[in-house]
Amino acid sequence: MQHSMSEKTPPVNHRPEVVLVTGGAGFIGSNFLLYMVPRHPEVQFVNLDSLTYAGNLLNLRDIEDAPNYRFVRGDVADAPLVERLFREHGITTVVHFAAESHVDRSIMTPLSFVLTNTVGTVTLLEAARKAWGDHADPERFRFYHISTDEVFGSLGPEGYFTESTPYNPRSPYAASKAASDHFVRAYWHTYGLPVVISNCSNNYGPYQFPEKLIPLVILNALENRPIPIYGKGENVRDWLYVRDHCTAIERILLSGQTGQTYLVSAGCERKNLELVQQLLDLIDEELGRPVGQSRRLITFVKDRPGHDFRYALDASRLREELGWAPAYTLEEGLRETVRWYLTHRDWLEAVADASYRAYYEKQYALR
Repeated sequence: MQHSMSEKTPPVNHRPEVVLVTGGAGFIGSNFLLYMVPRHPEVQFVNLDSLTYAGNLLNLRDIEDAPNYRFVRGDVADAPLVERLFREHGITTVVHFAAESHVDRSIMTPLSFVLTNTVGTVTLLEAARKAWGDHADPERFRFYHISTDEVFGSLGPEGYFTESTPYNPRSPYAASKAASDHFVRAYWHTYGLPVVISNCSNNYGPYQFPEKLIPLVILNALENRPIPIYGKGENVRDWLYVRDHCTAIERILLSGQTGQTYLVSAGCERKNLELVQQLLDLIDEELGRPVGQSRRLITFVKDRPGHDFRYALDASRLREELGWAPAYTLEEGLRETVRWYLTHRDWLEAVADASYRAYYEKQYALR
């Protein structure tokens, strides 16, 4: 059952004309474009994506021929390309998703995360400043930076991160995102660039690459392969259905206050083991298996270095100031996600190729 997204609609204080969406072929970016392009036909959307392993144009088949959408292949750290896009398309708004985001990969290759997440963000900021000028009009221009809860570090069993929580990143991924957040704020304070930032909790839903926990569980359950869980599965995560995240991004983009940070959370905390067990039971139910059968696939593996114990965000500013609320409970979102993957096995097969499987088996030492 889907619920009302919001009890109130705040006034619009930014009116997008031409939106540069970075990383729009990735998981959250593609969901955002699939939601926004048909919803805002008066707005032009330019999607810049380098199409790494996690970016896939198959995600965007439903809008690829839309008159208000265009795809450009390229790297956010390519300054001449980015500056040319601002000039040629008259970019007035940036929604910046593009990022390397897998913690395990950041431990193996930290420099690539610095180049994409930090240098790429500064490249975009500088191109926006050159195109819009210092102290640009926030009603027409906006740089919206999408970040993560991992910049705040780790929580104990109680409490929540807020917008004023000091940064304490504990992985190369989190450090690269923290640095990019700081640069975005610096451009607001130094140059008057009209920015907003949001930090979200763990997303899940359609089109997520199967190195992340939920699609990995679904894929491995379908194939009766081991399902790796770090440690004892006691780490706690705060889960957000990607379509709820997209409605929050739309609200912040149009009505958020310039210079502000908003935390996005549905308040759905679960221990990793509990989440996996719930997900496997849903999969069994949808496949007609005896419920509980797939739990035998759970395999505990050595914990990763610097594994944060718990994340949880206080989204009260977003709810109270902008009137946003999630439309899905965790069970509803998980069931929708399972059904999507079960009915899109062609997509799963296309992305779960030999190179990914080799990485997966090496990473988790599973055969």
